[in-house]
Amino acid sequence: MNCAPTFMPNIIVIGAQWGDEGKGKIVDLFTEEVDVVVRFQGGNNAGHTLVVDGRKTVLHLIPSGILHRGVKCIIGNGVVVDPEICLQEIDEIKAAGYLKNDRDLLISEHAHVILPYHKRIDVLREQRMGAGKIGTTGRGIGPTYEDKVARVGIRMGDLIRPELFAKRLREVLAEKNPYLEKILGGTPFGFDEIYESYVNYGKRLSCYVQDTSLYLQQVIKKKKILFEGAQGTSLDVDYGTYPFVTSSNTISGNACAGSGVGPTAIDGVIGVSKAYTTRVGSGPFPTELNDEVGERLRKQGAEFGATTGRPRRCGWLDLVVLRHAVRVNGLTGLVLTKLDVLSGLDRLKICTGYRWKGSILKEMPSSIEVLNECEPVYQEVKGWQEPLSGIRSFKKLPVATQKYIRKIELALGVKLVMVSVGPSRDENIVLKNIF
Repeated sequence: MNCAPTFMPNIIVIGAQWGDEGKGKIVDLFTEEVDVVVRFQGGNNAGHTLVVDGRKTVLHLIPSGILHRGVKCIIGNGVVVDPEICLQEIDEIKAAGYLKNDRDLLISEHAHVILPYHKRIDVLREQRMGAGKIGTTGRGIGPTYEDKVARVGIRMGDLIRPELFAKRLREVLAEKNPYLEKILGGTPFGFDEIYESYVNYGKRLSCYVQDTSLYLQQVIKKKKILFEGAQGTSLDVDYGTYPFVTSSNTISGNACAGSGVGPTAIDGVIGVSKAYTTRVGSGPFPTELNDEVGERLRKQGAEFGATTGRPRRCGWLDLVVLRHAVRVNGLTGLVLTKLDVLSGLDRLKICTGYRWKGSILKEMPSSIEVLNECEPVYQEVKGWQEPLSGIRSFKKLPVATQKYIRKIELALGVKLVMVSVGPSRDENIVLKNIF
């Protein structure tokens, strides 16, 4: 008798650029093959847009696998949770006919809670910084992570216990109110102003809150698990374009810390990249196009933030950014999205390196001062005119499109596992079944 355990692949899906790469759609697709989807970092500053049967759903906190019945979706301990937004999403998803079983959604009792003072601090700080602002969403993400590290944060496990929540809130307001009023010039909060509404949020969410790390440990050898990242590699607080980054580790290494599983449980890491490059907010962007091509990419790609509605900055594909993502994430495969947006351009450019003070840089500089002085080194390639949305086979793609894909694979040393040629769930070309 063969008593060897059954191999169940557990995969991380990560953004390989500055976020907005289409991870939500890819997670939704991969969910067809898995049993559990875990969101492991970020908050409602990230929006994942899904298009299923022509209907668009935008998620900010709940994992993108929620549109598949019977799949367990987990908001991990590495996520910061705005209870009001979370409840709104739950209500919207239920109204759309999903999440019919409350047991299909779990929230870690260790996840930290975004409170009104976090959001006010976030907005006031950005106002004070003026032209040097980071470009945050004002959702209170950064201040909540600060409290987590400073060990004064309030967690979901506290929120669902009214007496403990009251004690914690009083302690925190005694520190936050003087800071809001005297340093930031804002209005302080009264205890009751927050407590009444948030204790009610806690009561409604209590049925979802538990030790999700323990649950994952119980099922990890029996079920397939997908770990969903938010934002992208170049927004990582350590390895991104600091300080113009998000407030958490967006790279694959945080999937374990942000969900409570060991690294030996991970079997692969899939990066998601657009066929061009975008970013939202402030910060360096070497291949940015402030011309008619950049505007065309924005219009054709519907490049507006799912969370804020802000227009995204658009530019040519940057292999330096992607090479960095391959290295720090340990990518085992890559998904290329929005390839269809490039149809109709006669010539395309691919950034292969940066020119800086007479040198050619092949890797991302850690200093944004250096990055701001870099000029992209481009390789020009032939474009294609044909629309791609109806194509489902690599061999049926235009020859120029095939060459574009192979050039990316060769430069990065990573194989593409899927190409997306449209926003809908079925508009894809599968090159390899990773499961």
